[in-house]
Amino acid sequence: MRDVNRTGILIVIIMGTIMAGIDSSIVNISLPVMSRQFNCTLDEIEWVITVYMLSFSVLMPLTNWLKNRIGFFNLYLGAISIFTIGSLMCALSDNLPSLLAARVIQALGGGAMAPTSMAIISYVFPSRIRGTILGWWGLGNLVGPAIGPTLGGILTEKFGWPSIFYINLPIGILTVYLAFRYLGILRKQPKIKLPFDLAGFTALTIFLVCLQYGIAKAERVGITSPQILIILSIALLALIAFVGIDRRVKTPIIDLHLFENYSFVSCILVTISRAAALFGGLFLMPFLLQEQMGYSEGMSGLLILPNSVFMAALMPFAGRWSDKHGSREISLMGILLLAVSMFLFARLDSHSGMQSVIITMVIRGLGMGLLLAPLNAATLSAVRPEEVTMASSISTLMQQVGGALGIAMLAIITQATYNENVLAGVSNMRAHHLALRQGFHISMIILLVTLIPAWFMPRRNVVLKEADKHIDT
Repeated sequence: MRDVNRTGILIVIIMGTIMAGIDSSIVNISLPVMSRQFNCTLDEIEWVITVYMLSFSVLMPLTNWLKNRIGFFNLYLGAISIFTIGSLMCALSDNLPSLLAARVIQALGGGAMAPTSMAIISYVFPSRIRGTILGWWGLGNLVGPAIGPTLGGILTEKFGWPSIFYINLPIGILTVYLAFRYLGILRKQPKIKLPFDLAGFTALTIFLVCLQYGIAKAERVGITSPQILIILSIALLALIAFVGIDRRVKTPIIDLHLFENYSFVSCILVTISRAAALFGGLFLMPFLLQEQMGYSEGMSGLLILPNSVFMAALMPFAGRWSDKHGSREISLMGILLLAVSMFLFARLDSHSGMQSVIITMVIRGLGMGLLLAPLNAATLSAVRPEEVTMASSISTLMQQVGGALGIAMLAIITQATYNENVLAGVSNMRAHHLALRQGFHISMIILLVTLIPAWFMPRRNVVLKEADKHIDT
């Protein structure tokens, strides 16, 4: 593939990744506004994020099968198109149920973007520079979530919350055009008509839906209520059934043998806990900045900008470092900095100055910039070339599940802490502050625990020379 325009391919992949990434965080800053317009409680408006992540996670296991069935080109182009249509439907929604339905459509497209992007990178770029390329892709992967709150705050304040979805339309159309221009080489990829693991996919879907729905619902009715216990029991039975099914079929929807690879498992554990802490913390952030500290939506978004700048500056550096020195040490440093940022977020209150917010955002940006590219490089280098698409699907799936669980868990904890303080006679403002502080402390603890599996990540990224044979020919 010497004549391939790899720069163009990388640009297309980054464009789609940025679009999906913006959407993953741009909504958070608008949640208070949506909550007021739709007259919803905190736990109800949470579903704008949770239903997207839930649908995202359900589709992701299909990525490897779809890649074999229709090829990278059709899969990626279809994902972008569906995501763009879903964004338009979100912008046109006039009530919460219609918005949630549109978010499901969005997720059907968005769910395939990240794992397909990582697999295309592995297919097109030599493994000796993969960490560097993943650094640039990771920059796009983080630029979206990074600029999302800033962009979302400004758009929401000036044009209303529907504008945060309209912004996807020009990006989506441009990405489709660039995909036709640069990704045509992927049409030559052989297509394989593998049988579909319907039983395994059904069991996995039931597990994912029941698990995340049960935890999110537990905030309103209690984790020990009969309704929640039944839902979580169904999730457990579905998981057991899924493991039993996929250990017997020849073409499973998820190859469970990958979990016998301790290096890969270490990376996945880091991915899950990192997502739980960071998505959960991101969910709490607009409520801290707007309702506790009194900043407007636009100013809240601008205060998150230092996080974005430092994250963007470090991503390519971190990718090059992982190519030369391995992923473990730099990932440990990133996790530690993120834990420090959560501790500092917990200390912010209505009396904190803007300087304290900016310092905390800078530390968070440094941690994110050091972590993502090395973690992705370690995940892909831990498996064989033919397992890369499956591994990237599992990694992205675990990130979304971890994020959804983190949001639900922190929503439950903060609501319970708030109720407890109100019953104890604490003022509403003080009760909200104590609840948010508890949520950030939980995020910090999760990140500190993440240091344990991170220590068992591969010390050096393995160079997969076999994977480069088709690239250099």
